[in-house]
Amino acid sequence: MARNKHPEETVNLILDVAFQLFMEKGYEHTSIQDIINHLGGLSKGAIYHHFKSKEDIIAAVIDRMTEESNQMLAKVRDRDDLTGKEKLKAIFKESILRPVQEDIFTVAPNFSNSPRLLFCIFRETMDEAAPDYILPIIRQGISDGSIQTDYPEELTELVMLAANIWMNPMIFDDTVEESYRKFMVFRQMMEGFGLDIVDEELLDRLQELAFIYQKNR
Repeated sequence: MARNKHPEETVNLILDVAFQLFMEKGYEHTSIQDIINHLGGLSKGAIYHHFKSKEDIIAAVIDRMTEESNQMLAKVRDRDDLTGKEKLKAIFKESILRPVQEDIFTVAPNFSNSPRLLFCIFRETMDEAAPDYILPIIRQGISDGSIQTDYPEELTELVMLAANIWMNPMIFDDTVEESYRKFMVFRQMMEGFGLDIVDEELLDRLQELAFIYQKNR
């Protein structure tokens, strides 16, 4: 067999195809053969040369999905010109206002068909993003007086669960009205901790994304 001169291109093609199929059909309903059928002539050996199993593929897909987001989180976390509260607000704004969010909500997966995909995203959020990026910001906020809580770890988990799971219409299939009501509760909850980080611009954007999701259902 000839040596693959462009292994990175092959890996990216496999991940592109797998991501699209996971979104459309769900992880559980996508087989290795489904992925092969969309690879434009690449063989099963091309997949198994780079990935041992479908589990390895979904892990790589999740890593690629979160890489850009984690770079943004690290950049905000490491700024020295903002308080902890200001960093949290900056993270919410940059996350929600990114143009790529429109693409994500347009081709939103049906997570009821993809519990494995949902679980992988959930674990990455709670095991990596929360302790590595959000918790240090909340600890800084406690130190600089901009965040009031005696329970930084628990507040970190609460923020991440509410923002990434509970308020995500792709998970609960919320209508625009239902999404808006959740956004308002989240806003009030954050204000109860002295975190007035959800402004009108964010509320409008969140409603816009919820509308995009429902329109493309």
